[in-house]
Amino acid sequence: MSIRHLNQIELSRRWGFSPRTLEGWRWFGKGPTFVKVGGRVLYRLEDIETFEATQLRQRTPRRRKSRTSTIDAKDDDDA
Repeated sequence: MSIRHLNQIELSRRWGFSPRTLEGWRWFGKGPTFVKVGGRVLYRLEDIETFEATQLRQRTPRRRKSRTSTIDAKDDDDA
């Protein structure tokens, strides 16, 4: 039984975004688990599929309204 791996370019093509996104995810500890061998970054297909399964959603969650403070702007004439 052989384990199938994808490199960063192959995975970025699979998901349709920049390889730099994967680099950022690795830096911040996001995304699928990866293997680093001799300076090469590889993703096991099993780990990719597990990560994809954790991303399944029934719907997009509703966003909360942000609590932004309003600053009263003064007219130049009032200053």
